[in-house]
Amino acid sequence: MSDLFLQSILDLLLSAGQFFLLWSPFLLAFLLWETYLYYIRAKWLKENIAVLLEIKLPREVFKSPLAMELVITALHQASSGTLIDQYIKGRTPASFSLEITSIAGKIHFYIWTPKFFQNIVESAIYAQYPEAEVYAVEDYTKAVDFGNQGSVWELRGVEFKFTEADSYPIKTYVDYGLDKDPKEEFKIDPITSFLEFIGSIEATHQIWSQLIITPAPKSWKDSVQKELDKLLKRDKPKKEGDMSWGEFALSSGEREKVKAVEKSLAKLAFNSGLRVLYLSRDDTVRIPIFVGIMTNYKQFGAQNLNSFKPLMTAGLDYPWQDPFGFRVPRIRRKFFQNYVYRSYHYPPASKKPMVMTTEELATLFHIPGQVATTPTLERIPSKRGEPPVNLPV
Repeated sequence: MSDLFLQSILDLLLSAGQFFLLWSPFLLAFLLWETYLYYIRAKWLKENIAVLLEIKLPREVFKSPLAMELVITALHQASSGTLIDQYIKGRTPASFSLEITSIAGKIHFYIWTPKFFQNIVESAIYAQYPEAEVYAVEDYTKAVDFGNQGSVWELRGVEFKFTEADSYPIKTYVDYGLDKDPKEEFKIDPITSFLEFIGSIEATHQIWSQLIITPAPKSWKDSVQKELDKLLKRDKPKKEGDMSWGEFALSSGEREKVKAVEKSLAKLAFNSGLRVLYLSRDDTVRIPIFVGIMTNYKQFGAQNLNSFKPLMTAGLDYPWQDPFGFRVPRIRRKFFQNYVYRSYHYPPASKKPMVMTTEELATLFHIPGQVATTPTLERIPSKRGEPPVNLPV
């Protein structure tokens, strides 16, 4: 019996060795290819000049977030160029970062864009917000030396993911009735509570939020259609003579889901990554502030559709996960570096994104109206005067 058992073990090892020898060249080729793509894409992104544009908010904004949705639609630049561009130069579809920050309580709106698309971004903003002002500014992240020797900064961070499949949208500005342009006193804008919260932090604190977007692949609509077929009970083969009742067989909650998913199909979509950092210059990080950041994103959730939950935080849950104190500093440095590089979908981050429509993105990032009364939300004091049309050239 022992000889038979030993022979079985030897046969198993021999089979495993043969399997490895057979497939190792393909595995090695795959790893080399992935390493090559990582290198050329990281090189492309590093060399691709970007600019940070700050949007100075006009004093009077009467437009709904639909105006920002049209701006975001202009950012749907899906081309990756030729095969040479993609696999020799490492070119990727253009990424943009929609950012809202609070520097010592003072709120700023930014769009980080490849330099090549700067004019497109500026034109899209002015077309929808003619009274706004857009400036290329110094990157605010350069003023923070987190991770360097002797730095006084502490950091906490969170990246979000969906609780459900990408096919289901979050609660958008349309659900809040903002698409109907109600009077200011009747508006309920979910972004205002977030602005009020980040605008109330101390002078030694900063909160940075970024929504990094790049066009979603066409295959996304196929997955949405599959989910729609599943909701409508069209994903299972029907027997001859069976009737398909479709939407008539659904409950009221299921019909709401169908309408929401169908609406998503009609929108442009982006691979999206949502990341928020909280930095403090003093020795004490206010944990309630970090908790408040995560809580503020709950208002964008719809229990019957989709909502946000933490994908990961810049820390660990239990002391024994980092007994020597090495992992947490490394995780936080990585969070900071990925934010500074505006990296999510490609190296150095290369994370799995959420897919969000232009309507969802405009809900999270738009210029609020007078309903937002946060004192530290600065607006342009007066309208910009337009030059006479008959000026001599």
